[in-house]
Amino acid sequence: MSYLVLARKYRPQSFDKVIGQSHVTQTMKNAIRAGRVAHAILFAGPRGVGKTSVARILAKAMNCKKGPTPTPCGVCTSCREITDGIAVDVLEIDGASNRGINEIRELRENIKYMPNHSRFKIYIIDEVHMLTTEAFNALLKTLEEPPSHVLFIFATTEPNKIPVTILSRCQRYDFRRIDNEDIVRHLQEVCKEASFDISEQSLRLLARQASGSMRDALSLLDQVMVYSEGKVTDEEVVNSLGAIDPQAIFDLSSALFSHNTVGAINSLDDLYNRGYDLKQLYRQLLEHFRHLLIVKMGDGNGYDLIDLSPHEIALMQEQVRDISMETINQIFSTFFEAEPIIRLSDDPKLALEALFIKIAQFKPVVSFDEIVNKLNSLASRLQVGDVSYRQTGVRETPEPGRLFPPKNHEDFPRQNRASAKDLTETWQQLVSILSDRCPSLLPSLENAVLTKVDDGSLEITVKGNSFYAARLRDKTSVAEIEKACAEFFNRRMKIKVVEESSGPVRNRSQAETDRAKRLKREALSHPVVTDALEIFQGKVIDVKIL
Repeated sequence: MSYLVLARKYRPQSFDKVIGQSHVTQTMKNAIRAGRVAHAILFAGPRGVGKTSVARILAKAMNCKKGPTPTPCGVCTSCREITDGIAVDVLEIDGASNRGINEIRELRENIKYMPNHSRFKIYIIDEVHMLTTEAFNALLKTLEEPPSHVLFIFATTEPNKIPVTILSRCQRYDFRRIDNEDIVRHLQEVCKEASFDISEQSLRLLARQASGSMRDALSLLDQVMVYSEGKVTDEEVVNSLGAIDPQAIFDLSSALFSHNTVGAINSLDDLYNRGYDLKQLYRQLLEHFRHLLIVKMGDGNGYDLIDLSPHEIALMQEQVRDISMETINQIFSTFFEAEPIIRLSDDPKLALEALFIKIAQFKPVVSFDEIVNKLNSLASRLQVGDVSYRQTGVRETPEPGRLFPPKNHEDFPRQNRASAKDLTETWQQLVSILSDRCPSLLPSLENAVLTKVDDGSLEITVKGNSFYAARLRDKTSVAEIEKACAEFFNRRMKIKVVEESSGPVRNRSQAETDRAKRLKREALSHPVVTDALEIFQGKVIDVKIL
């Protein structure tokens, strides 16, 4: 065939033309200038990033008529033969099809012979990790001490499969995935030279599909050029590649954010009927929510982590403008955790539908910062003297023993404490003081009432559980109660704890019962309570009136 595909036509022929691997090419050029090129070199890295191309350039640099030189001329006999792949002194061996011990034995026999007309005999073994263990063992001695006219250059995508004994005898250079921006720039140059009109957004799609491989990107561009000659639209690029339209990913994610389960499943069904790989759809959705999370967290920083155009970033910013970072992270984590289920599922469509239903039922997650800010605002408004915060039906100043008793009992007027006659009110005031001074007594105090007060003594009756009575009879508890009573009544009081095993402690009057109901209603309608319920999305279990 006369046609030469783009991946071969635009293969770099010098170190300076290699894209995205400057850390390797610069080292190679320096080694050639200094005459310190190792006899065994290993190039490791992903597919299509330039390993074999750099190996050929190194072979030309070592055998060039003007060499060894970091800038081979490309016109001498040796350079032209290596470029055309017909050099008898540069042997390219496929490790996958020549992996046995017999092939390595033949290689060892041929190594002893001098090159025909070049300076070095160079062996380039691609996918060297495919060699058998016996073949590697047969190569060990030769690899460690080859003849001075022999160079070994190995290339592999899986260096972890190469024995350590081989690795220790080689200089290793790791190739990186090529950045999407570098791929886009190179594709633009190719399209300009070929007079092919294509948008930058389409080129970015090609770069993302290539996953850091320049060879894959050029092959995809070749495919697009065949699909539409001269000019191609973004929609035609998507169709020619069989890729999923990025807009479909945005529509799916928007449906999940808005809890539109039916819309998400309909979009999934449409993509399934059009023949798209649903496992690839899952990977794109996972990547999309990762990008959304970075955009939400970044606020202008970290966008270099997502390799997207400014237009796409702006669309993502708009999509997550009213969505909390915690909500996005919850969905992203759910997608990530479902990876083995989707990957191993015999019916990925059903697995994705179940995942969409689960995500669509998530409630919006409120950030911790927002909760803290609301609580701080609530605390600042919750002041005893803050009249503006009170609602209708709530007293301007809370009474002693009410829903929010003062933390300091000194806030009670002394004359009110000394003249208090109502046992219930007096007991409520005492409990509010003791609850701050000794919180551990509160459960026992709540199950007790004040039944008698005279000039020098105070009688407390405990209902039901004898544990509460025993707790109040404890010496430490009695001392605390006496101390509180001495401050409250301005005189020393003797404490007597009486246990009542059955029946109500004392019959409450109808007025007292009505008062308790009124206080409960006020507590439930209090703005602080309603705000707290809204912040934590909770519910009231019980209301205790002290």
